[in-house]
Amino acid sequence: NLSAHKFRSFSSKFLRLISVFWLKFIPFSINNGPDTSSYQRTEPFEDGLVNGEEPSAAEEAAALMAKEAKGGAVKFGWVKGVLVRCMLNIWGVMLFIRMSWIVGQAGIGLTIAIILMATLVTTITGLSTSAIATNGFVRGGGAYYLISRSLGPEFGGSIGLIFAFANAVAVAMYVVGFAETVVEMLSDVDALMTDELNDIRIVGTLTVILLLGISVAGMEWEAKAQIVLLVILLAAIANYFLGSFIPVDNKEPKGFFGYHTAILFENFGPDFREEETFFSVFAIFFPAATGILAGANISGDLADPQSAIPKGTLLAILITGFTYVAVAFSAGSCIVRDATGDHNDTVSDTVNCTDAACTLGYDFSICKEGGCQYGLMNDFQVMSLVSYFGPLITAGIFSATLSSALASLVSAPKVFQALCKDNIYPGLGIFAKGYGKNNEPLRGYVLTFCIGLAFILIAELNIIAPIISNFFLASYALINFSVFHASLANSPGWRPSFKYYNMWVSLAGAVLCCVVMFVINWWAALVTLLIILALYIYVGYKKPDVNWGSSTQALIYNQALTHCLNLSSVEDHVKNFRPQCLVLAGYPNSRPALLQLVHSFTKNVSLMVCGHVRTVSRRPNFKDLSQDYVRCRRWLIKKRIKAFYSPVFADNLRHGAQLLLQAVGLGRLKPNTLVMGFKTNWSDGNMRDLENYINTIHDAFDLQFGVVILRLMDGLDISHIPGQDELLSPSEKPPKESKDVLISVGPAKDSDSDSCPSKTHSNQSSPLIIRETKSPLSLTDQRLLESSQMFKKKQGKGTIDVWWLFDDGGLTLLIPYLLTNRSKWADCRIRVFIGGKINRIDHDRRAMATLLSRFRIDFSDINVLGDINVKPKKHNKLSFKELIEPYRLKEDDMEQEAAERLKAQEPWRITDNELELYKAKTNRQIRLNELLKEHSSSAKLIVVSSSDWLQRDGKAPPLCLLTNHNPGTLKTRRRPPGCRTVPQARDVGTGRRQRGRGYVPRPNPQCPS
Repeated sequence: NLSAHKFRSFSSKFLRLISVFWLKFIPFSINNGPDTSSYQRTEPFEDGLVNGEEPSAAEEAAALMAKEAKGGAVKFGWVKGVLVRCMLNIWGVMLFIRMSWIVGQAGIGLTIAIILMATLVTTITGLSTSAIATNGFVRGGGAYYLISRSLGPEFGGSIGLIFAFANAVAVAMYVVGFAETVVEMLSDVDALMTDELNDIRIVGTLTVILLLGISVAGMEWEAKAQIVLLVILLAAIANYFLGSFIPVDNKEPKGFFGYHTAILFENFGPDFREEETFFSVFAIFFPAATGILAGANISGDLADPQSAIPKGTLLAILITGFTYVAVAFSAGSCIVRDATGDHNDTVSDTVNCTDAACTLGYDFSICKEGGCQYGLMNDFQVMSLVSYFGPLITAGIFSATLSSALASLVSAPKVFQALCKDNIYPGLGIFAKGYGKNNEPLRGYVLTFCIGLAFILIAELNIIAPIISNFFLASYALINFSVFHASLANSPGWRPSFKYYNMWVSLAGAVLCCVVMFVINWWAALVTLLIILALYIYVGYKKPDVNWGSSTQALIYNQALTHCLNLSSVEDHVKNFRPQCLVLAGYPNSRPALLQLVHSFTKNVSLMVCGHVRTVSRRPNFKDLSQDYVRCRRWLIKKRIKAFYSPVFADNLRHGAQLLLQAVGLGRLKPNTLVMGFKTNWSDGNMRDLENYINTIHDAFDLQFGVVILRLMDGLDISHIPGQDELLSPSEKPPKESKDVLISVGPAKDSDSDSCPSKTHSNQSSPLIIRETKSPLSLTDQRLLESSQMFKKKQGKGTIDVWWLFDDGGLTLLIPYLLTNRSKWADCRIRVFIGGKINRIDHDRRAMATLLSRFRIDFSDINVLGDINVKPKKHNKLSFKELIEPYRLKEDDMEQEAAERLKAQEPWRITDNELELYKAKTNRQIRLNELLKEHSSSAKLIVVSSSDWLQRDGKAPPLCLLTNHNPGTLKTRRRPPGCRTVPQARDVGTGRRQRGRGYVPRPNPQCPS
């Protein structure tokens, strides 16, 4: 039997070791099988991963089991880890050397009110803390961890820094209280080293050095010291209450008479002196209640934080609150406010002596003139006088102050270490490193020591206390607000196992904390809020790459959903028209110029969606699609482009664009304008691709979309240029010594890479990594890279030329207007070109100026083109004829049946009939090209309203090349609903009179422009 027992014991240990090995060294995913990506993760710290990443449940279990197996870090239960620490921190310096003074100033009644008000704040905060602590796994960081994981890094990062600082300052407060007691003892025996103030500084410095040594020794030694200090503290409290029931005659001259109703009634009301008020006394007392987070601050060292924090914190608040009330009632019932300490000050005149001491045989009326050293108001060590054994009270003072100082000295570095691990403030990363089996923040200890020592040199307890009161109250306010915010967001992830909380009570607690901050010290409260606001803005601007599932995200989702639904119930109105753009850009980093230009007029104004058509000829790889989605979204965030990324699989560009045009958007947040790049290589590529490109434009028209086509001289697509690795995350990038680079589309630029903005092949469904060659870029690629950044730079002084040749409802004017509102385009002026007749130039210019002024659009000049209808030059017509020659059907050179068959097979072929039918419009486009070269060759941007002659039957690709020599051309075509125009004369440039009048655009005040 013994052998079998040993074998079973060995077997269980062996199996446990194997399971630990499996969990620790073989990463897995419960739902998806083996997770090879885990091998690339950053090595975790003890309490989490760097940069805000959180370990999975499996990794958490593996870490805990590994530590248990090797007997690693020390973990505390709820009594030793939370209850003891909270009680020791709350029973601090105030209990023995300030409680009697508070009773003397405020009286028994108001003192109990002060205690109850502080207890109310701490109780509500304790309930909120318990709710947050039981809503998931709690790691190290205390208040910072609770707030940051609830409200996000902005609130967490700002409050975490000042909370750690407040704990460091609290070390100074408690040490100064200890030093005051020591110096008073030295003064009684005439053993001062210099003077009282400097002696407090000397003793305080030596004390904080000793505490630093205990803290650096490790949490185990610190815990043992806390137990010893608790025993001494409990003995001192019991010693005081025991002594209060044993009156001694020689203590009566110093104000202690035992329990008497006369003293109780006299001390029940307030007697504020030296400009003290209720709230100034409350400010002095409140730091005594700030120890409620002492247990939560070492959450990483607790065996079960979810259970320990609620039980330990709430029970500590109950016990210590009752103790403070008992001490206040006891001191106010047996000690008078003023006493001389002279046995000869007995009652001689019973008529003029009306104090409670008079009824007990002493006359302390001389104290009204000041100068008395005893009593509640004058003797900070009066509790030693009352106690049964005075030195034990002194030991209790030492225990209370040192234990609170030790708890704060441990809490501040732990909170600060957790803050630094998350890399919220990059410059503080050096304090994230831990040492030893408990991951002790030794660098944080040294920093806390330096801060505490600086405040110890102030050596004034009443100055220090209000400062940290505001910091702690701000922390409590945010903890309470976290619970309210999480409950308000109504996220399914908010389901704490602690049910004794209420969102409205938490909100009331947060408001109460803020009110108390201003009541205590209004300017200190303002400074505290300004510091929090500054840190919040800083963290919000830096946007740390963390995702903790905060309630802020949940509330934003709720609000966005609500607003979308509200918008859907309202009909469109032309005054609220915005160019909401669907940009066919492929991978976002493939055509940066296209994205930057659209972002310039949609940022904070309207919607922008980066559509990506992934062409495949086999079964699509949706896993790659989801991975690319994450990369592209990260790239947009990094470049601060406010846009969405929407990829689709399709067999060609047209079908993919149809899917995007129909499906992208939600309610009113739906694109109404299609943005594409100009197909510069139309003449070299596959004509089927060109047909898909043209038909995509027609599909957009059929779906009532506006169309914007951007063309640059050097093209848009830079995906074929090596070195475009910006879609990779830092962990995915190759080592520095490697020469691998990312190619967003894959192969070298083919014949139609720039024409089909979203085209990729089936075997290139995601960005590829290839070996970089050291050969320099060609001159063409260098120009292409430079031009791809042209819209990212600030545009100098110049013009945006608007060629408003066809009535489009105002979009051609609206886009330049939106551009000039941006700082990058602020130096550019709008120049408007319209068609007209030579004999009506002045009239048309005045009419257009009146129209633009009514549209409230600033412009620098209006040019009326009287020669727009002049025939183009012969050499340009010949160039155009040579350009289209390969695409003509030439039906006269073949039989009719063969011509019809070829036309059916290649519908893009141009027949002689079509060429004759569109001759006038073709000549006009050739003439327009000449005018663009003549007037706008130096413009920063050219915006041309496209005509409506691009019809289903007009498939003449060469007509898309009429602006190929211009620096930048943006073609738009849009008629927003509700913009009334003159339907009989839509062509601004014809100059023809219709119904007896020349064309002048009729203004509509409701139009967007």
